[in-house]
Amino acid sequence: MCEHHHAAKHILCPQCDMLVALPRLSHGQKAACPRCGATLTTEWDAPRQRPTAYALAALFMLLLSNLFPFVNMNVAGVTSEVTLLEIPGVMFSEDYASLGTFFLLFVQLVPAFCLVTILLLVNRASLPLSVKKTLARILFLLKSWGMAEIFLAGVLVSFVKLMAYGDIGIGSSFIPWCLFCLVQLRAFQCVDRRWLWDDIAPQPALAQPLTPGITGIRQSLRSCACCTAILPAESLVCPRCHTKGYVRRKNSLQWTLALLFTSIMLYLPANILPIMITDLLGSKMPSTILAGVILLWSEGLIRWRRLSFSPVLWCRR
Repeated sequence: MCEHHHAAKHILCPQCDMLVALPRLSHGQKAACPRCGATLTTEWDAPRQRPTAYALAALFMLLLSNLFPFVNMNVAGVTSEVTLLEIPGVMFSEDYASLGTFFLLFVQLVPAFCLVTILLLVNRASLPLSVKKTLARILFLLKSWGMAEIFLAGVLVSFVKLMAYGDIGIGSSFIPWCLFCLVQLRAFQCVDRRWLWDDIAPQPALAQPLTPGITGIRQSLRSCACCTAILPAESLVCPRCHTKGYVRRKNSLQWTLALLFTSIMLYLPANILPIMITDLLGSKMPSTILAGVILLWSEGLIRWRRLSFSPVLWCRR
């Protein structure tokens, strides 16, 4: 038996560091940590065809979303419409260059890049091994930075505010964009990190014996945060994906507390200061987050607000 098979049958839980012996999984089953219940790996049915179909469908929906009007608005008899490709130009013309850049990067380019990467990796494209490893690292690094569904939730909430000033309608690309948000999420879900990395390259050899039911740190082991490979604790760079890591991040508790207290300090002014300023016929009306909640509550639309935010919270998990 090859040495890397010794570690291939085990996995370190990324949440609680428990070493778990993986059982033989049937199609559609997933392995969960017996200690904390976190999902460790999933045995998808048709692991190549399923993400390929979802990724192709998502890219097609993205193409349709950019070809037709996204929303239209009628104010005082004046009708205007905008496409997704026109949004960055409007932001740049209004001196919101940074916001326009973020829209291009995180709403359009990052999801498209990740979907193309999924197609290349799951279908074993003829690429050098080093390129495949680099693409896989970038894929899982950028996976959480796609903001397509965040943008959609923002548009839905803005509809409620803009309805007070005119008639708001959805364009031909609005439904394809909604489908894109759902299908691209499903494409990501159908790619198991452990399966993909094992398909690219085998796990590195591990000579020491493994004892399931004991944490990795007690066995002088650590898990690679990128490819889930089990490594000796003193190994700083993963030999498979070349990602640098540690058993314990230096000053992790201090950084966590500092970021937590900073977020608490910023939370108060974020709810008090205006988050949006509506300019209608020269009259500027600032709005805060709390004012938006009160408006939705007074209009009887608080359930609609929950509906618009619940998919976003689910997608960010």
